[in-house]
Amino acid sequence: MQPRFNFAKAAPDAYKAVVALEQYVQSSGLERRFIHLIKLRASQINGCAYCVDMHVKEARHDGLSEQWINLMCVWRESPVYDARERALLGWVDAVTNIAKTGAPDADYEALKAHFSEKEMTEITVAIGAINIWNRLAVGFRSQHPIDQVTKAA
Repeated sequence: MQPRFNFAKAAPDAYKAVVALEQYVQSSGLERRFIHLIKLRASQINGCAYCVDMHVKEARHDGLSEQWINLMCVWRESPVYDARERALLGWVDAVTNIAKTGAPDADYEALKAHFSEKEMTEITVAIGAINIWNRLAVGFRSQHPIDQVTKAA
């Protein structure tokens, strides 16, 4: 797979607008683990290798466990996530797949049980932001860096 072009160079004002939205998300007051959860789960759903690679590394850097990171793709089957994280994961799945899900009442009610209206709005903006990044990266074939290869023992 080859990159199609550098979207940041092609449309710098569009790129700056997405960066501004990202800066809002980062300063919104949402817990870091929730931001990691949103970014990683949406990127998994959207098949964005560039973003999955980046957000796994960021989550590790912020001290989230390997198990918490690795089981996110199968979160419904794992007890590692608490009730707030599970509600948030359900909402990420629903909103990222909104054309298929229509954001079901059950997912909304689960989220509402754990978050304020302000937090739910910020969460949904964060989901939208990572979905924009995913669409740019997947659509234009952004390539994640290749880490130094280590040999198995």
